[in-house]
Amino acid sequence: MIYLVLQGQYLLFGLVITALVLSLSCHEFGHAWVAKLCGDDTAERAGRLTLNPVRHIDPMGLAMVVLIGFGYARPVPTDPRNFRFRRADLWVAAAGPAMNLVLAAVAWNFFLSMRLAGNDFFYQAGPQTFFVLLVQVNLLLMLFNLLPLGPLDGHYILPHLLPERAAQAYRYYNARFGVWALLALIVVSLLGVPVFQQLMAIGASLLPLITFVGG
Repeated sequence: MIYLVLQGQYLLFGLVITALVLSLSCHEFGHAWVAKLCGDDTAERAGRLTLNPVRHIDPMGLAMVVLIGFGYARPVPTDPRNFRFRRADLWVAAAGPAMNLVLAAVAWNFFLSMRLAGNDFFYQAGPQTFFVLLVQVNLLLMLFNLLPLGPLDGHYILPHLLPERAAQAYRYYNARFGVWALLALIVVSLLGVPVFQQLMAIGASLLPLITFVGG
């Protein structure tokens, strides 16, 4: 990310940061909203049941995005003791990636509909770049957070898809090694292994599935 600034691509840098901040905020809001629906108001009391980016963005996490291209938002606090529904942890965890998918679909189809309506603004380079980035970032965040490693959302989801014995084994090994596996994935990506490029390619392959407007 910082290379965009060093190359003088200030507008593109601003568009990427804006798309990322919006996407992370919607992701965390999704967790907070579904937790509230499941009976836990911990996130609401912490001021996280909002789309306000100030409540969700972690300064250090955002700085990491700028410097190394990878970062994080502030995790939404939850108290499982307040959940009223069975498997509420599954729905709360899935809400973040689901919100990213919804935002990607809404942004993409809005963009296509405006172009289809002949709105010249959406044919300009700036708006076109922003909407494409917004869709790409959201699909990437969705796929990345579904990885069942460390604290990512996927580690709450996967056990519900496994037989009980396998789920217990997964929870044990992920608790011990999941964070290290996630860090290793990030390191090899920084060293040139195209991990995130592959996730972006998968995200691009999903575009036809969320395209409902002829473009």
